[in-house]
Amino acid sequence: MSELQQTQYQQTQFQQTEFQQHPLIDLAVRYHGAVSRFALGDELAAFFHEDAIHHELPNALCPDGAVRDRAALGAAAEAGRKGLSDQNFEVLNAVAAEDRVALEVLWTGTLARPLGDLPAGHVLRAHIATFLTFRDGKIVSQRNYDCYERLIPA
Repeated sequence: MSELQQTQYQQTQFQQTEFQQHPLIDLAVRYHGAVSRFALGDELAAFFHEDAIHHELPNALCPDGAVRDRAALGAAAEAGRKGLSDQNFEVLNAVAAEDRVALEVLWTGTLARPLGDLPAGHVLRAHIATFLTFRDGKIVSQRNYDCYERLIPA
């Protein structure tokens, strides 16, 4: 596939924005909006059940993966806010069944400071599959599969 064909394919894939109508999809999209704004403290915690567990599967930035409870999620959000000057989660697709939601997300984040060979200002991109389970209207489980585009300095 040529570079032009690849770009056209990606643009076609990312134009879909209508989702299945489901209250948990609405909640999952609002949650990603809050994270895009670097929500912290009570604003972020409000989305999570007290027993919440987040599984970040191994990826380019977290090669061993991570498992976080609700408190560790707050700490990770603080660290992200320090390392990034901007971020955006664009939910491309979403489906729900019972208490579960699956999302396809395009994430971009602008580095606030250097990361390895990448300079401050570099924009990272990841294609993410997120699987959420809800209990009592809150996220009790989140599994992320983050596929980062090449981490090459511009």
